[in-house]
Parts: sequence; C-alpha cells; structure tokens
Amino acid sequence: MNIVTLLPFIVLIGAMFLMTRSAKNKQRQAAKMRDAMTPGTGVRTIGGMYATVKEIRDDTVLLEVAPGTHALYAKNAVGAVLEQEEYERIVNGTSGELGIGETVVPDDASSLTSDDDADGSKVDFAKEDGADSSSAEDATTAADAKDEQTKGDDRPEDAKRKGTDSE
Repeated sequence: MNIVTLLPFIVLIGAMFLMTRSAKNKQRQAAKMRDAMTPGTGVRTIGGMYATVKEIRDDTVLLEVAPGTHALYAKNAVGAVLEQEEYERIVNGTSGELGIGETVVPDDASSLTSDDDADGSKVDFAKEDGADSSSAEDATTAADAKDEQTKGDDRPEDAKRKGTDSE
C-alpha cells in the first residue's frame, strides 16, 4: 500500500488519541479536586448551588445548603471546590461590593421630576371637545365596508371566524 492512502487514517487515529488523552487529564484533575474536599470546605455544584461540605462518604457528599438544611449529593455533582476567601465573598458578599447602604431606588418621585416644569405646565392627554371627527367617520366607513363583504356570505358566524366552511 501507498503511504498517501494511509495518511488520513493515521491523522484520524492521532486526533482520537489526543482527544481521549485530554479527556482523561480533565477526569484526573476533577478527581483530584474532589479528593481535596474536607468538611467545612465551600463547594459549587454542577447545578450552580453553593454549599458547605459537612460529611464525605465513599461516593456521596453531605452538603449544608443553608443553616440547618442538609442535602446528599453524588461526588460527581461537585463542580468546583472553592478557596475559603472566594466562597465567603460569593456567599456572604461584602458591603462595598453589593452596594449596601446606597440608595438605589428613590423613596419618592420628587427626584424623578425636573425643575424645568416648575411653571406648572402639564400635558393633558384627554381628548378635546373640538377634536377632528374625521377619525370617527373613518371607523364608520370601515365598518360599512366589512358589512358589504359579508352580506353575500351565508356561512355561520363560527365558520367565518375560523375561516372554515361548515357545510
């Protein structure tokens, strides 16, 4: 056989080897990370929930998701073991980071209005009495046109609405 015909197969086998090697490395690192868990360690599950490790068993972990609330998870469900500082920052937050004590929403609407409207001019959205009545005439004309279209149509009202023929 010619080497040129074997080249695509060699490249394919090499790519498969590299992919499986990379996947095995990731699995090894994940197992090493899970082995680093100790009671009291902060973790993030693959579902995105933050919890504290309470007890480690053979293939399960008991997590405290809230004070006094425990849940049993598979070890494989732990997505990341977090450093204590990072876990505290994420779960408890810091007052500077969250903006605690700062006014986000005003207590009243006075800060939302500008001083430019101090002269008392307001916009009136009500329809005036002398408004143009052409829009009412247009609506009447449209209704008359619809009646003209349906005069010759002797289908029941339901069939007209659904667009089907009931006969």
